[in-house]
Amino acid sequence: MRIALYQPEIAGNVGAILRLAACFAVPVDIIMPMGFAFSNARLKRAAMDYGAAADVTRHANFQAFDHERRAKGRRLVLMSSHASEPLPDVRFRPDDVLLMGSESAGVPDAVRDLADVRVRIPMAPGFRSLNIAVSTGIAVAEALRQTGQFPQ
Repeated sequence: MRIALYQPEIAGNVGAILRLAACFAVPVDIIMPMGFAFSNARLKRAAMDYGAAADVTRHANFQAFDHERRAKGRRLVLMSSHASEPLPDVRFRPDDVLLMGSESAGVPDAVRDLADVRVRIPMAPGFRSLNIAVSTGIAVAEALRQTGQFPQ
């Protein structure tokens, strides 16, 4: 299981996701460019001392990330508030890559079209979306639960 962040814009969100990733031993792929410097103080504050323990790979662009993902035979699972497949109906695989779009724009259509599965987290009527760090936590927890990969 891996988390991939597509051109993240908010340091605090990335820091929270790195903390989550370290605690659950899930590697993170960051697809550049980012909306802030990786050394940003807000990133470090949100990640706390867990950030250094996160297994992070930065990719120059989506093409470089996708080339590596395909070479390793990993399925791309896009998390999107616009997707039709509800999270409870998805059957995750141990080597899935959970792709989270940028906070303001999600992912471009060309990236969306490459996803093997497009998943949404069901919410109460009238609400559009969750914070990206919260969404990542929900999706990763369900994927780890299904695949028996929670750390012991």
